[in-house]
Amino acid sequence: MKVKIMESILYSLLAGSSTVIGAILLTSFKAPGKKAMAVLLGFAGGVMIALSVFELMPESLELGSMNTVLFGFVIGCLIMYVIDRALPHAHMSIGNELEVENARKVSDYRDSLLRMGYLVFLGIALHNVPEGLAIGAGIEASPEIGLHIAIAIGLHNIPEGLAVAAPLKAGGMSDFRIILFTLGAGLMTVVGTAIGLMVLDISSDFISVLLAFAAGAMIYIVNDELLPKANMLHNHFANAGMISGLLLGFLLL
Repeated sequence: MKVKIMESILYSLLAGSSTVIGAILLTSFKAPGKKAMAVLLGFAGGVMIALSVFELMPESLELGSMNTVLFGFVIGCLIMYVIDRALPHAHMSIGNELEVENARKVSDYRDSLLRMGYLVFLGIALHNVPEGLAIGAGIEASPEIGLHIAIAIGLHNIPEGLAVAAPLKAGGMSDFRIILFTLGAGLMTVVGTAIGLMVLDISSDFISVLLAFAAGAMIYIVNDELLPKANMLHNHFANAGMISGLLLGFLLL
């Protein structure tokens, strides 16, 4: 039993911390310009759509029913709506060029991107909790299955790290803090595994609702924050980023 617990924690730790790889890749470059930012935001949106549509929703339906999927998805959207209304908005001021006229506009622009980054962080963190549960459940079946699940999760956590880091870097956050944020989002996988270990008789319906909840939260963030701002910067580059993220997310699932 102790061996299984240690394996579960270790596998989820390795899978969750892989988000940092994506953050390091991004922070290795200078702050993105207008077109690069449009690509990155679109890419982040594409990854989150892929995770929601190709992974979370089907898994939710497999573990539960259409009712649990719909309930979890709608609740996820509603919770993000409430958070969105509660958080102060800083409106982006962008003309034909990314350069702005004065310091106040620069501040508003960065505040808007940071706010977006916090929401993406929240969405990815929520999504990583049921992934941790999946690792724990896999190890209960066999150590090999648990390892395979952890490897798969670790691979697609890399673009998730990019998704979290992109708006935070453009918003002016330091590289060290960006890495801490992406690590924090990834380590929610460990939290999910710990919950699974503490509540061994956790129902499949509960996991189904949690998966759909994460999907609803992420779809709301993509539609409300990422894609509108990406298209505002440059719609063609935003579309290229979104399509790339969607395809990469699909291939890594």
